[in-house]
Amino acid sequence: MNIRTRIPRLVLALGFLVCLMASPLLAQEAGEETAETAPAVAFRIAPGSVADADTTGLAQAYADFYSKGGFYEWFGKTRLGRSGAGELFIKGQWAMWPLLACVVVGLVFIIERLWTLSRARINTRKLMFQLQKSLRSEGVEAAIRTCERTRGPIAAILHAGLLKAPRGPAAVEKAVETAGAIEMAFLEKGLTAIAAIVTVAPMLGFLGTVSGMIRAFESIAQAEQVSAKLVASGISEALITTATGLVIGIPTSLFHSYFMGQVDRFVVEMEETSAELINELTELGL
Repeated sequence: MNIRTRIPRLVLALGFLVCLMASPLLAQEAGEETAETAPAVAFRIAPGSVADADTTGLAQAYADFYSKGGFYEWFGKTRLGRSGAGELFIKGQWAMWPLLACVVVGLVFIIERLWTLSRARINTRKLMFQLQKSLRSEGVEAAIRTCERTRGPIAAILHAGLLKAPRGPAAVEKAVETAGAIEMAFLEKGLTAIAAIVTVAPMLGFLGTVSGMIRAFESIAQAEQVSAKLVASGISEALITTATGLVIGIPTSLFHSYFMGQVDRFVVEMEETSAELINELTELGL
């Protein structure tokens, strides 16, 4: 199997192992029970939204949601669940799960692209100098060996062109174009997924906010007494998902722009080096 196909799988496997390693720690924290009851945890998680055990409307809806047990009750007792990020995750409710998936997928592709593009970057001037020296002193075979000892897409397209050198400049140019298309596909691999996260994460956050606002206003309509504190707490919690989506989308967008700039740089270098190779072969009559 080619290493280019193994890289995303290795990163995904690493992320899966990290999750497996983290789960026992969370379970251990869950075992450290406090004196709080489930409703008390719910009141602490949503401060200001529950006045007492007899509260109705929106506050009671939040209390019921967090005191049903299951994952949220368990997570609320862990150290991570008691942190600021954990409380925001619980308040965001269902929309935080697809946003969490966006974070995981985005990190996988960003780390993979950073590693791949950093390894693909070489000193192009040094490579061309060694290539020209090999061609003039030892011939095409020595130049091919020079390319084989160098990693990256630029060396790959030069290697493809040198293999067709005995057939003339036209064959070399065609081989370089074909190899360039293949290397471009490799360089752009994963950028579509990153671009999708840039678009989807803020939209998911906005959808979570709309859903939360609908629930909040329905609970407000059913409440016997409506206070500004009750309205503000429901709206503030509904806006958590929008903020989360933007926090995910903005850095991912910056990484996507950075990767596109790196790809454009590789394209320019591939065009320059392939043109120099064809000119060199033409001057040498190869």
